[in-house]
Amino acid sequence: MPPARISGFEWDASSSHARGAALGPGVVRRLLTSEASSGYSIGLIPMAEAITGYDIPALPEDGAAARAMIERTIAETLARGETPISVGGDHSITFPILTAIAAKYGRVNVMHIDAHPDLHVQYEGDRFSHACPFARAHEAGLIENHVAIGVRCSDPHQRAQAQKYGALILGTDDLAGVPAQFFDAPIYMTIDLDGLDPAFAPGVSHPEPGGLSTRDVLGLVRRIKGPLIGADIVELNPERDPMLATARVVVRLVKELAAKALEG
Repeated sequence: MPPARISGFEWDASSSHARGAALGPGVVRRLLTSEASSGYSIGLIPMAEAITGYDIPALPEDGAAARAMIERTIAETLARGETPISVGGDHSITFPILTAIAAKYGRVNVMHIDAHPDLHVQYEGDRFSHACPFARAHEAGLIENHVAIGVRCSDPHQRAQAQKYGALILGTDDLAGVPAQFFDAPIYMTIDLDGLDPAFAPGVSHPEPGGLSTRDVLGLVRRIKGPLIGADIVELNPERDPMLATARVVVRLVKELAAKALEG
């Protein structure tokens, strides 16, 4: 499989209650390119082979224009023969990313790490809120199979949405519930950092106790046998984590995902 290209999307205007996720991509890029950053990942693959670059395009303030630029950025990455890995920013960025991915690959198998299903039809009057990306993606016919893992904060509306679209919603104790054959298919992986327990990822706007460990998430990455066709890591809020422990988790995940993409 091709090497990865990292795109940072500094967007949090679709967040509810708390901002700060727009600061994430810059912090992650600084840590990833630091001389103190470990240079290897799965199988000791040199990062120069696994990652071709890290871009942070300047997004317009208008939501529709920002989504169009995100989609275009991912489409350009795919056209160059690279695997897109995106760093947010809030979870609303995933819908335009999936739009570009599906345009190349067809309906996508989505592995979704999150404390929340993010299946609201609308949230606080916003159909493109970070609480809605998977409702939009299912409506648009972008998703073939959707497995959400680590969910521990939902409601009847989102449970009904999951049933409507055939999404499999698993809690933190249900890692074994992911169908084995799911890992054999081409996968897009989306990681909302609030899917992790705050002990491992305190730097998020909406922490939910009782989450996954960093090791749990890395284990899921390593179980992927089919090609990883893209990934995103979202909802890093550096203002909530001055020691940058959460940003360092993102750096590790970026490396593991890039190596997995190259491994094919």
